[in-house]
Amino acid sequence: MTILEERSAGGRGAAPAPPGAAPAMADRVAELERVRAVARSEPGGPGGTQRQHARGKLTVRERIDLLLDPGTFTEIEPLRRHRAGGFGLERNRPYGDGVVTGWGEVDGRTVFVVAHDFRVFGGALGEAHAAKIHKTMDLAETTGAPLVTLCDGAGARIQEGVTALAGYGGIFRRNVRASGVIPQISVVLGPCAGGAAYSPALTDFVFMVRETAQLFITGPDVVQAVNGEVVTHNELGGADVHATRSGVAGFAYDDEETCLADVRYLLSLLPSNNRELPPAVAPADPVDRPTDGLLKLIPADPNRAYDIRPVIEEIVDDGEFFEVHEGWAGNVVCALARLGGQVVGIIANQPIAMAGVLDISAAEKAAGFVQTCDSFNIPLVTLLDVPGFLPGVDQEHGGIIRHGAKLLYAYCNATVPRIQVILRKAYGGAYIVMDSRSIGADLSFALPINEIAVMGPQGAANVIFRREIAAAADPEEVRRRRMEEYRAELVHPYYAAERGLVDDVLDPRETRHTLIRSLDMLRGKHAELPSRKHGNPPM
Repeated sequence: MTILEERSAGGRGAAPAPPGAAPAMADRVAELERVRAVARSEPGGPGGTQRQHARGKLTVRERIDLLLDPGTFTEIEPLRRHRAGGFGLERNRPYGDGVVTGWGEVDGRTVFVVAHDFRVFGGALGEAHAAKIHKTMDLAETTGAPLVTLCDGAGARIQEGVTALAGYGGIFRRNVRASGVIPQISVVLGPCAGGAAYSPALTDFVFMVRETAQLFITGPDVVQAVNGEVVTHNELGGADVHATRSGVAGFAYDDEETCLADVRYLLSLLPSNNRELPPAVAPADPVDRPTDGLLKLIPADPNRAYDIRPVIEEIVDDGEFFEVHEGWAGNVVCALARLGGQVVGIIANQPIAMAGVLDISAAEKAAGFVQTCDSFNIPLVTLLDVPGFLPGVDQEHGGIIRHGAKLLYAYCNATVPRIQVILRKAYGGAYIVMDSRSIGADLSFALPINEIAVMGPQGAANVIFRREIAAAADPEEVRRRRMEEYRAELVHPYYAAERGLVDDVLDPRETRHTLIRSLDMLRGKHAELPSRKHGNPPM
């Protein structure tokens, strides 16, 4: 039996060399080509590709072709096979062992790829499978290149026992070691269950595809057996669940093609590692373009809602930004964009969602984004229009103090250039937490409708003058008069600027130009944190 015949039969060990003279090099090369063809076409046996497509999923190599620049992929250990025995494994030893690993390019820059092949053992992880991933992760870290993992696997390979679990441990350890060193992106395109779910949770960005991708620790059968709850795979851990409720996924898509195109776009906004700056481009949008649209987009009435997204579009290059966690914690917007061709991270309160108030989810979302930007040398621009923290028993008991402290810690710990722009109102602790000068913002600007205070005029009047209001013949008139007095004394647009807490009050039309000039000045910023093993942030 030839090697090719052996592989077609399922891989039952090496065929003996034929008697007589050693084969010529050309014969060996021809044999290699045949082995490679078998390994690449149907590594899990006949019909695997057809079944994969029937599930609405692409094959592993189709995905890699969409992710990487054409013709740039170099595979690592394509002929590796597992060594396990028992439960029939010794009779089924396909090349690659259910994972394709290697490197290629995205827009000419090196990117490492780990891609699970569901056609082989359902993408389940075994010892050889894990060893390939470990090697690829090590190479990505030591060469300083991003790592993209295409997840489509059923968890640990049960037949290999504890060695499979140890393989996951090695992955998690490497995820943590590379955290903040290289960008790590997880793309969930199929099942990702059990221990496998923790690797995406440790990475910087998580993408998911609706209907085909599921991410959970325990599946529906276990949930029903333990709790009696009947739930489908998608209801338990589908893309929309994690993109809108749990916050695990930053992005959700209807198809793999669009998903992988956006992974490429995200990589174009990130540096290859923490020692580099994000890729810059020559801006087509004039640096000094007036932002006239802000005059109409931001209402002067502090109680009138508006959408912050058109405001961001008006400021950034070509109106383009890439929003992270769009479906989760909608009261704050986090996005990557360019200003003057340079990548920036934008954190903005969203007045049309809960008036832009900060709550537990918004604080967590913004904290994670600030930390990611700081890890990869992306300057931060914070756009404020915040009435405060969300009050309520649920928020207090849910730990708003602890979660709000995460955002405070992330900003205070960030050493990248940081600019705050107060668009309208900025009240109480939320003003401080959203990168005020007092916690280390390099520059703070405000528009001429800004209101910066401990609380709004109505609340302040009710507290300071509560006895006078209660005793008045016309309480509403007294309240109105005291509100105006408080606004005139402490909340006028120049109060903070007069005290040096705001660097300048801007004509809204100057916003884009001022930000770009300020970021140019701050590009050489060098700030060092105290010598320590690591900080101890609120968890």
